[in-house]
Amino acid sequence: MDPYEIEFIGENRIVSIIPNFSYDKIFLISGEFGPFRAGLPMNVPLWLAVMLKQKQKCRLVPPDWMDMDVLENIKEEEKLSRFFTKMPNEHYMVEAKLILGAASEDIPRAAEIKTIIKDIWDIRMSKLRTSMDALMKSGGSYGRLDHLTMMEINSVKPLLPQAMDELHRMKMMTRKSTPATLNTSTFSQSGSSQNI
Repeated sequence: MDPYEIEFIGENRIVSIIPNFSYDKIFLISGEFGPFRAGLPMNVPLWLAVMLKQKQKCRLVPPDWMDMDVLENIKEEEKLSRFFTKMPNEHYMVEAKLILGAASEDIPRAAEIKTIIKDIWDIRMSKLRTSMDALMKSGGSYGRLDHLTMMEINSVKPLLPQAMDELHRMKMMTRKSTPATLNTSTFSQSGSSQNI
């Protein structure tokens, strides 16, 4: 899957907005949304929230996980654990990028939140590189990594399959170049020995 496809999937996450206009329901291919009432919070897909925000038709309500205390806890937990911790949102990078890009003025401490999300990403990418390195050095043919998001998996997609293929080729070449040892048995036959 390409990053654009992952972003497309992430854009369908439901977020809260506070519209500054009133309008009846709107009917779209992906479903119906509304009615919109000025000042009353409502849930819409992220792509619609971003579009309305760009037209200055709403204020975005930050998701619960996009809070400094929550993110600090996630960062500390991620640093202390050798394993990947479960993220509060499978599309946290997509959601953060779109919300902070379109509505940073609606997010308290937006610059700090952007930095800490980048820190979490960097910690997780470092773990992923270390895990890949250990897999390659051990000569393993598969690995299990729980709690990775689609975007994180996609970040190693260009490298990992080719590296695994190359590792497999090298194993096959060493097997072919190593002479096959025959099992030899010695039988005595009229005073002489014969290897079979």
